[in-house]
Amino acid sequence: MSKSWTLDDMPSQKGRTILVTGTGGLGFEDAIALARAGGEVILAGRNLTKGAEAIKRIRESLPRASVTFEQVDLGNLDSIEALAERLKGSHDHLDVLINNAGVMTPPVRKTTADGFELQFGTNYLGHFALTAHLLPLLLRGQDPRVVTLSSIAARGKNVAINFDDLQAERSYEPMPVYSQSKLACLMFALELQRRSEKAGWGITSIAAHPGVSRTDLLHNAPGRRSAQGLLRSLLWFLFQPASQGALPTLFAATSPDARGGRYYGPDRLSETRGHPTEAQIPPQAMEPHVAKRLWDISEKLAGIAYEAQPKTVANPVLGAQPLRQEG
Repeated sequence: MSKSWTLDDMPSQKGRTILVTGTGGLGFEDAIALARAGGEVILAGRNLTKGAEAIKRIRESLPRASVTFEQVDLGNLDSIEALAERLKGSHDHLDVLINNAGVMTPPVRKTTADGFELQFGTNYLGHFALTAHLLPLLLRGQDPRVVTLSSIAARGKNVAINFDDLQAERSYEPMPVYSQSKLACLMFALELQRRSEKAGWGITSIAAHPGVSRTDLLHNAPGRRSAQGLLRSLLWFLFQPASQGALPTLFAATSPDARGGRYYGPDRLSETRGHPTEAQIPPQAMEPHVAKRLWDISEKLAGIAYEAQPKTVANPVLGAQPLRQEG
């Protein structure tokens, strides 16, 4: 990029409907920036109190903002499906989906409501299922985009999808499991772009990461008194502001220069801080056969298949088809 991209470069989002997962940190910064640009923003999160507070803060700053809160637990497949059904009842299209929410390095292994390891189930599988359920709305969007958040934690040489212990049932180490979930997010973004191009969906899928940013991830999961939490609290100056960390996501979601199948992150100090630029995709994220295997397994785990017809005026979508048994 020839110059540093900032919010001043964001095109108007008037007339666009945007769903952002995660009510604090990066999600909040995404929402307020997109609302300021004129978008209709739906902020989705698990905690009702935090969601209401986020909406209140945005409206205090932007009284005319079009912003609403929807409750969803990304660790609960029924909650994800319920959110999608509500949105299908209240909206006829969705232009942008930002898969942002996440949990990071809980010190002991925890599981989602459906029994999946918490980080894999929330960071990756929940967003995989959410995107599938929202496919009909996205296919009716104008220049629809899906932006999925990965992390610099995904780029380590030893980071891989451990198909032999995908849910970390035999061995749980917080950071490697977090890194795997974020590698899965990156591979999902790239595979979704390949499938969109092949099927003619017209959806642009992009990955982004925030570098090292001041969010509450390290406080919420490991805890404020953990080594990671203390690092976040005491060495706060090493972390760029969340508003800066949100820029790669916002670039991917709005810029006409953002390209499908690309990965964007900060441009300075090994992608830890700065302005949006094209990020380095780790080699292990660029293996289509691994991505296909992960996708097939994910459809079975989430109980939903990505099945849609090409985007046309006469026949906009068949939609994702549920696989789970009723009852």
